Amino acid sequence: MKIYNIRMMTIAVAAILLYASGCKPKNVNSAVSEDAAVKTYVAPGKYDEFYNFVSGGFSGQMSVYGLPSGRLLKVVPVFSVDPEKGWGYSEETKPMLNTSRGFIPWDDLHHMDLSQTNGEIDGRWLFANANNTPRIARIDLTTFRTAEILEIPNSAGNHSSPFITENTEYVVAGTRFSVPMDNDNGDVPINTYKQNFKGTLSFISVDKNDGNMQIAFQILCPGVNFDLSHAGKGPSHGWFFFSCYNSEQANTLLEVNASQKDKDFIMAVNWKKAEEYLKAGKGKKVSVKYAHNKYDDKTHSSKSETMTEVTMLDSKDLPGLCYLIPCPKSPHGCDVDPSGEYFVGSGKLAALIPVFSYSKMIKAIENKEFDGTYQDLPVLKYESVLYGEVQKPGLGPLHTEFDGRGNAITTMFVSSEIVKWNIKDLKIIDRQPTYYSPGHLCIPGGDTKKPNGKYVIVYNKITKDRYLPTGPELAQSAQLFDITGDKMKLILDFPTIGEPHYAQAVAADLIRNKSVKIFNIEQNGNPYASKGESTAKVVRTGNRVDVYATAIRSHFVPDNIEGVKLGDEVYFHITNLEQDWDIPHGFAIKGANNGELLIMPGETQTLKWTPDKVGIYPMYCTDFCSALHQEMSGYVRVSPAGSNVPISFSTGKNEPADSVKTTASVK
Repeated sequence: MKIYNIRMMTIAVAAILLYASGCKPKNVNSAVSEDAAVKTYVAPGKYDEFYNFVSGGFSGQMSVYGLPSGRLLKVVPVFSVDPEKGWGYSEETKPMLNTSRGFIPWDDLHHMDLSQTNGEIDGRWLFANANNTPRIARIDLTTFRTAEILEIPNSAGNHSSPFITENTEYVVAGTRFSVPMDNDNGDVPINTYKQNFKGTLSFISVDKNDGNMQIAFQILCPGVNFDLSHAGKGPSHGWFFFSCYNSEQANTLLEVNASQKDKDFIMAVNWKKAEEYLKAGKGKKVSVKYAHNKYDDKTHSSKSETMTEVTMLDSKDLPGLCYLIPCPKSPHGCDVDPSGEYFVGSGKLAALIPVFSYSKMIKAIENKEFDGTYQDLPVLKYESVLYGEVQKPGLGPLHTEFDGRGNAITTMFVSSEIVKWNIKDLKIIDRQPTYYSPGHLCIPGGDTKKPNGKYVIVYNKITKDRYLPTGPELAQSAQLFDITGDKMKLILDFPTIGEPHYAQAVAADLIRNKSVKIFNIEQNGNPYASKGESTAKVVRTGNRVDVYATAIRSHFVPDNIEGVKLGDEVYFHITNLEQDWDIPHGFAIKGANNGELLIMPGETQTLKWTPDKVGIYPMYCTDFCSALHQEMSGYVRVSPAGSNVPISFSTGKNEPADSVKTTASVK
């Protein structure tokens, strides 16, 4: 590979030198002569054409890049604490990371999906999954903040999510690991998997006005591992297609024992039929415990509510609800084309790509073309549903997206390439190497009715020899290909935060102009807000001290506080008085075992601090906000427990000591 790279570099340098001298060599192909930099260059002060939302995997965060530049625009904290933004550290955001098991400061964010209307991206929300402790988050794309997190009961491993229906009626999640249900006895031998382990599919309704999520129903399924899925669209609206593996129901050494059979399954779920069964009272109320957390942009704070019930539909008892379609073993992806007629299964261990037909599936169901049952669910005959097979596409097909021109592009994990093929004739059109081991890929709108077939972005797991070395682990990366012609052309690669899994991209025009710039200070509904410097104060209630403070370039009010004692719990409620775009303020105090605060214009955020030693503690702004940022600081005096030093606070007062303002303590 290194010799190959040196040769290619030599050719490229020679071509550039010849072109610069005005003597273009003969037979120079477009891959060498094309100026890729022109296609990806975004001039200073200009906006990118697309937003690219990329999951952070084990970081628990989501990153936002501009395309085609590949510039990192923002990292959005979702399921993990983030000191940069105070996420999970401020008293206002801590409830967002609450679960039925208490506060969990980390999770594994794998996949995301943008909200849709009529099968097209509407730019309102983005949904993300927590893989470890099953949860779904909703990110508001006007603020680029996590607005809601809903825990999913009766699930273990939430990898198969969050995938949406074409009008965002539902966000759907399948369990990765089948386990005993929450209200069952879980103290059973692991090797009783076949008797005691079950899987679930959770259908989460989304309010079309405010996005509020609720678990509408769960479907109890055989004990298999569910992987990625997509909703039907157009003619197949009302159906959902899940890839699933471990039909062997193995519980140990799955790399061997879950790869024994020639085929696993795609599960086709008729969610319209599920709604009929619910209306007919076929659902069973099940006692569970899970958290529902919501952030309010008016109060700039969040609340966590404990939910105690879900409605369960048992797939084996409800005819017409679920069907199984044989698929090459160990499938990882299941993708639906823009027409809604074709759905693609990708078996990681297969040497072909099966393409199934929705209309053939319906006909096979009507004609009862079954090949027996699996765990009491009907299995459709492979040939009855199959449209055709893409032959010899590459090694390790994983995921497929569509360009809107009748073509599909699939990642090949083992052979490190992307392959473009035609949906109708199933012929290979082009293949291009990637560096290396690509997992997911993304075409803007590539899973919708109307993809934008300008680019495909490929997300690679391994980048050896692509970037400067950084120890045993190297940066993961994205690679941008121009797909406007028959041949795909690599025009950019750029590092990403780890670990990129799934991604979504959308035209910037759909989101950019809706972006919130400030929060109106007059509409700040936080009960601890100080809407002007004259309202700043410090109040003692027992051993609780509340500091109602303001921040503006370049000082805090108050910036001198005395009368705090050991044993006190001090709450700094900082309100950013700025009403100018992109002027946040930060706040931190020496010795705090918490993260800093980052407070947006017009917002209030709270830092809890418990001093552990008598002395003087500096506090300061952590976000460089002005030429006098360094001067934006103050002091808190901490006295011994039992001290008679009264609470006092001031700004701009040096001498004499009796000029500072004092408040009475509330006992």
